[in-house]
Amino acid sequence: MGCEVMKSAALIVAAGKGLRTGVDLPKQYARLGGKALVRHCVELFAAHPAITAVFIVIGEGQEALLADALGGIAVTGVVTGGAERQDSVRAGLAAIEAAGGFDAVLIHDAARPLIPATVIDALIEALEIEAGAIPALDVVDTLAKSDGGLGEDGLGDVVERTGLIRVQTPQAFRMRAILDAHARWAGGPATDDAQMARAAGHNVKIVAGSAILDKITHPGDLERTESHMNARLISRTGMGYDVHRLETGEELWLCGIKLNHYKGLSGHSDADVAIHALVDALLGAAALGDIGLHFPPSDPQWKGADSSRFLTHARDLIVALGGTIDNIDLTIICESPKIGPHRESMRARIASLLQVQESQVSIKATTTERLGFTGREEGIAAQAIATIRMEKAL
Repeated sequence: MGCEVMKSAALIVAAGKGLRTGVDLPKQYARLGGKALVRHCVELFAAHPAITAVFIVIGEGQEALLADALGGIAVTGVVTGGAERQDSVRAGLAAIEAAGGFDAVLIHDAARPLIPATVIDALIEALEIEAGAIPALDVVDTLAKSDGGLGEDGLGDVVERTGLIRVQTPQAFRMRAILDAHARWAGGPATDDAQMARAAGHNVKIVAGSAILDKITHPGDLERTESHMNARLISRTGMGYDVHRLETGEELWLCGIKLNHYKGLSGHSDADVAIHALVDALLGAAALGDIGLHFPPSDPQWKGADSSRFLTHARDLIVALGGTIDNIDLTIICESPKIGPHRESMRARIASLLQVQESQVSIKATTTERLGFTGREEGIAAQAIATIRMEKAL
């Protein structure tokens, strides 16, 4: 089973009802950096090139909470879980199996919102040899028993930590192996899927985990994780500018919206000058080149292409690098058509494509007082500024 043909799905387990984080709703829907934990997971898996589908298992009656958390982001499937974690995972696996065609699955707890792409890479590579793989960290602190737990008296004996590891998720498995493990499991409630795979006789490889994969459980964990996230991110700004010629007989697309006008924009793709400027701004903010590098006009596959594909590509590149899109400011320069009547639908379309709130998208229009090529209605220009947050060192 070669890595280049392995079709992998992500299964996000978000069926818990735990309130130990101190918020008034299940922790998978708590906000981190303005986004629900489960949304962080969905975005990071969806942006990874090796993951072709994302399934979510939720608790009974949590449909509205999930819809609010995702804000319109589409996932492959949503499944209602069961009483125990293993019941929820089994329901998710059944949905993936019913969808068909998947070679591997990465099972992940929604309470671990920050997923390094390097960990996903290592897990999938490990499945080339083994039936399963997990990320883990060495135990570096002293371990001891306690008579009563935190805040109680009674320190017990120190536990030898040699050979102990901290097991994390996502845990990756070949589909046949994990389906077999769940079918054969005869023990009590399982805390993870790796122990079930081992009990079924499947080898599970350990790959290097990450401290940012630590689970959010207790009060203060959200603040700690947000501080960690903010500490490794810096604000970055990119600018884009584009021009396209107006011609009779062409369609006019601006911000992913088709406008009725006596002329349209001419170009190799659909010539959406506003989106093209925005793509360049996003790529520039991330230092990822320009739109021509990713979608060269010499390539016939982009002839007449919907420019929204270019925008979602730029979005996914930023998310895959752990980045967040904070703000978009787009200016369209033309004499006609009038942009005002279409402004709100344009904002909604751009926000949907970038998977951000409309309040993060500004769209303005101006003229050149009948001066120059835009003043003569020979073309339309657009300039965009994008602000993102991304790792300090790429």
